[in-house]
Amino acid sequence: MGPPVTNLPRMQVQAPNQAPRDTAPVALAAQAEPPPPPPAKRMMRQYELVERVRKYNPNTNEDLLNRAYVYAMKAHGEQRRASGDPYFSHPLEVAAILTDLKLDDATIAAALLHDTIEDTDATRIDIDALFGPDIGHLVEGLTKLAKLELVSREAKQAENLRKLLLAIAEDVRVLLVKLADRLHNMRTLVYMPAHKRRRVAEETIDIYAPLAGRMGMHEMRSELEDLAFRELQPDAYKVIVARLERLAARNSDLIAEIEQQLTSKLAARGIKATVSGRRKHAYSVWRKMERKALGFEQLSDIYGFRAITATVEDCYQALGIVHTTWPVVPGRFKDYISTPKQNDYRSIHTTVIGPRNQRVELQIRTEEMDEIAEYGIAAHALYKDDIGSPSEMLTRESSAYAWLRRTIELLAVGSNPEEFLEHTKLELFHDQVFCFSPKGKLIALPRGATPIDFAFAVHTDIGNRAVGCKINGKIAPLISELHNGDEVEILTARGPNVLPAAWESVVVTGKARAAIRRATRVAVRAQYAELGRRIVERLCQRAKREYSAEKLTGALPRLARANIEDVFAAVGRSEIKASDVVRAMYPDYKEERATAVPKPDKGWFGLKKGQSVKFQVPGSSGLEAIPIRGINSDLPVRFAPEGGAVPGDRIVGIMTPGEGITIYPIQSPALTAFEEQPERWLDVRWDIDEKSPQRFPARIAVQSVNEPGSLAQVAQVIADHDGNIDNLRMSRSSPDFSQLTIDLEVYDLKHLTGIISQLRAKTVVAKADRVMG
Repeated sequence: MGPPVTNLPRMQVQAPNQAPRDTAPVALAAQAEPPPPPPAKRMMRQYELVERVRKYNPNTNEDLLNRAYVYAMKAHGEQRRASGDPYFSHPLEVAAILTDLKLDDATIAAALLHDTIEDTDATRIDIDALFGPDIGHLVEGLTKLAKLELVSREAKQAENLRKLLLAIAEDVRVLLVKLADRLHNMRTLVYMPAHKRRRVAEETIDIYAPLAGRMGMHEMRSELEDLAFRELQPDAYKVIVARLERLAARNSDLIAEIEQQLTSKLAARGIKATVSGRRKHAYSVWRKMERKALGFEQLSDIYGFRAITATVEDCYQALGIVHTTWPVVPGRFKDYISTPKQNDYRSIHTTVIGPRNQRVELQIRTEEMDEIAEYGIAAHALYKDDIGSPSEMLTRESSAYAWLRRTIELLAVGSNPEEFLEHTKLELFHDQVFCFSPKGKLIALPRGATPIDFAFAVHTDIGNRAVGCKINGKIAPLISELHNGDEVEILTARGPNVLPAAWESVVVTGKARAAIRRATRVAVRAQYAELGRRIVERLCQRAKREYSAEKLTGALPRLARANIEDVFAAVGRSEIKASDVVRAMYPDYKEERATAVPKPDKGWFGLKKGQSVKFQVPGSSGLEAIPIRGINSDLPVRFAPEGGAVPGDRIVGIMTPGEGITIYPIQSPALTAFEEQPERWLDVRWDIDEKSPQRFPARIAVQSVNEPGSLAQVAQVIADHDGNIDNLRMSRSSPDFSQLTIDLEVYDLKHLTGIISQLRAKTVVAKADRVMG
């Protein structure tokens, strides 16, 4: 809207169909001269605008259009654009673009008024009073948020995008005006400063062009992409356009020949069709070259041909004629008539070896399909008798709009602006693959989608319980890439399932990624809550006080928490002391003096001078210590970062705010750092499942003779005794010896001791010891 000032932050994740950013042409973009400005254009008069609308709508409300024209012109007054043109020329050109899409009077009026609330003294009340609430609602939906008290500019921009998408969900005409607004800004981008030009171009190729494509508006998408490409990659743009023009001049007779032969072959079999050839857009050519690592000379489909027939039956008859006349290129046939895209696109695609042995890409469709392919969702707004308002037509007839509303409903609940923007891009980008459930339900997914994406597309509950899959009847990994026509069966767990956090980096749909993040947050919170519950119950037991959920519920107001789970999670994260929870339940509770543990090499360690202490070895209190199984337990547990801990060690737990419990061997020197924080110490014990052995971290230091093969011998000993090397660091301690620090994974202390003994027995090993952090 208005001067092409950005509404969105630059996206950090490059989508597959996005112009590359960090290549040599980009580096040259700042120095390259911008294209010359377009010649000055006379502003459209009132009667000219009305006549443009009257051509497709004889019953246009001329008075409404005239009033909107005059009001917007007066409201913007002497305002000027960066080009020096009157500001009113911008909303007028936006309205003109929308007349090419044959939109209704309210949308044209909203286009004329779309910057009045944001850039003039006009208010929503004024617009409602003069033009009605329908137009007022459209104009407000196109108005950016102002005076937001947010942490960053990116957050503000994300909220502006969220506001726009929510307005689109209520009335898709907001989207049509916004796309026309962006298109005119891109056409006049040359007048803006260089840094603003690049930012606006990035936003266009990140959000607006793919959004137009998702709405089936392919002509607008292509122009937006080419205009952004020209700004972001000026050198590449010039080279590709020049080559396309030379190719067009060289092949003009070939294109005419192919058109003539296709037309005559179809006519000879009674199929009346209009055949035309068209060159691909510059950005489309560049994207294919980048995606497939091809040179320009290697591209064999610069030109595409389109056959427009009268009926659907004629489309399939034409396909049969083409396939029986020329050889078909395998794997290049797609039937979007029987299986339309989510943006309502319908057409048959095929590629044959045509005249002069040239590859010919051919699209076969009816005139109505062609109109929808060009104008997308806007094609549904054409005036029809007895069908209702244009907004109702769009809502009722367009499956693309239904997809958009479902997507926006998902995006609207994003946990933060960064996730919202990321999910928006995930939903807007990518070509599609079509897969089927075992019952034949068609699921459209982005290219590169996995069975995990498929599961969440079917239903969130299916995704949350997914444990495996079958693709075309065969067991396959959940991270497999799906292809067109795959039949996917999701195998689910009967009960709750813990989703691996790593899935988030595998999936490509925003819905799946949001669900995995949500499930991960819930699982982590449950771990902290379980840890907090055990700590509180154990403290109540030690204080000889009865713990009960009813008692804690009554204490919630004193703890400023909404429910018991919140209290336990806060205790688990060390946000609330367990003693404060007990005191909230029992106001007369007095905190027990701190428990001390043995200090390495120095017996017992004391606390502050004059502080009495009850000496007690962790685990010896007669109370139940908290059982520790490892990192896969239901508690947030990690092991000492400098040396770890293994079953067989006497251990102690240290509470770390926001991280849960860190497990240390009782003899670890690192424990001295917590002498003054006795409230963080926890009694813990090993809880090992003999049937499912698990590895635990440990660290050893090995001094080896500096000779060829010594490292291999050390590694071989560890491998022979079923140890796993997680990390290894090597340094030269002297000309004759090397120092190895090895992070191992072992089953228990006996396993670790055995490995160290075998290392010491090697002649290349001078010394081998366990490291305690």
